[in-house]
Amino acid sequence: MNGLVDLHVHSSHSSDGSYTPRELLAMAREKGMRAMSISDHDTVAAYPGAVEESLAAGVELIPSVELTTLLDGREFHCLLPFVDPDSPALGEILAEVAGIRSVEAKERIRKLQSLGFDISWEEVIEASGNPTPLGVTIAQVLVERSGEKNGPLMEKYVDPRNRSMAPYLFYKDYFMEGKPAYAAKRHVSLLMVLDRAAECGGVPVLAHPGAYFEMADGEDLALLKDRGLAGLEVYSTYHDQEQVAHYKGLAKELDLVVTAGSDFHGKIKPHIPFGSQKEGHYGMVEELRKRRGE
Repeated sequence: MNGLVDLHVHSSHSSDGSYTPRELLAMAREKGMRAMSISDHDTVAAYPGAVEESLAAGVELIPSVELTTLLDGREFHCLLPFVDPDSPALGEILAEVAGIRSVEAKERIRKLQSLGFDISWEEVIEASGNPTPLGVTIAQVLVERSGEKNGPLMEKYVDPRNRSMAPYLFYKDYFMEGKPAYAAKRHVSLLMVLDRAAECGGVPVLAHPGAYFEMADGEDLALLKDRGLAGLEVYSTYHDQEQVAHYKGLAKELDLVVTAGSDFHGKIKPHIPFGSQKEGHYGMVEELRKRRGE
């Protein structure tokens, strides 16, 4: 079980990630990691190039993706370590996700415009380089490119005291449920993703189950296990020690593989440094491989 691993890292191919796969692999090598998984939001654009670069870096790279899904109207994030980036089934899922993401992003921007913000769809796409920008990406564009022209509306977020966390703060103030620019969630079904995970080559793992927008309980996890869930991200920067103990117990009870992931993004989440998740070990990778039938 020797060797540090992080099974949940985002690259610049996520609309809210800061570092290229090559930079992440270099950082992983410096940290002495044995393996890492780039799990970008609803895209596998990092692959296959990142796998080739991992060989030069001497760090095992496990292809993955983080899919944003819904279960009974609640948002859940599903990781698919060992996914086949060229899988037709995955391509179909990602195409559906992209269409949904675009509708959601445009609705957020329209609501911001109605609130008096000077921002356009074209500006967000140009600045982010992503046709399906996440809410935090839209917030980042406002902070970095539109802060001055939006004057008083952006005072809180361009304040040097808040700048490092500004996109996150903006998201909480405007895009969360009940806030003025909230867009109803239209994500793909988590149960559908679990049903098709094997077609994609992936081993489904529920990311950060204790995150404020998920708060998965034992009943949720039992249902998901029956539909094919194989692992649970127990060690997460979203979890405090009490949550770690709680989800570790549920994982044992339901025979789910315990995994660890930092959810590292870079400047969007400056409070999460690279390599901050110390509990990840290579035994987790081996257990996931067994669930895959290797």
